[in-house]
Amino acid sequence: MWFEILPGAVIITTLLSVPIYAMYGLDKLTIGNAFRRNMDERFSRVMYQRDFRLTDNPYKMNGLEQIPDEEEKKEEKDPNEDNDDPALAKKREKERKLREKQLQKEEKLREKQLREEEKQRKN
Repeated sequence: MWFEILPGAVIITTLLSVPIYAMYGLDKLTIGNAFRRNMDERFSRVMYQRDFRLTDNPYKMNGLEQIPDEEEKKEEKDPNEDNDDPALAKKREKERKLREKQLQKEEKLREKQLREEEKQRKN
């Protein structure tokens, strides 16, 4: 009878739907987001790269507010960065981060010393 094909149809349908639902979990594990962006066309790939460059998260919605203005770019530019050498730029970036860390450590140390002085004054 016609209903004899139902078990086979259910099995085939189930097996064909497993990869679709498995990709949800695999994407969640591998890229941290359950949905991938479509990269079939060049424009989509360019937008993915743009979003990744601007916010380090291509799945976050980005608008015009994420793109810095020309004035901000000029202010952010270091006058010492006349050279376009990527190795030199990386070195300067590391030095800047190191200086920031040192300043933060010094600030924490000053705060700690001030707290200790206040405790001594109270006693």
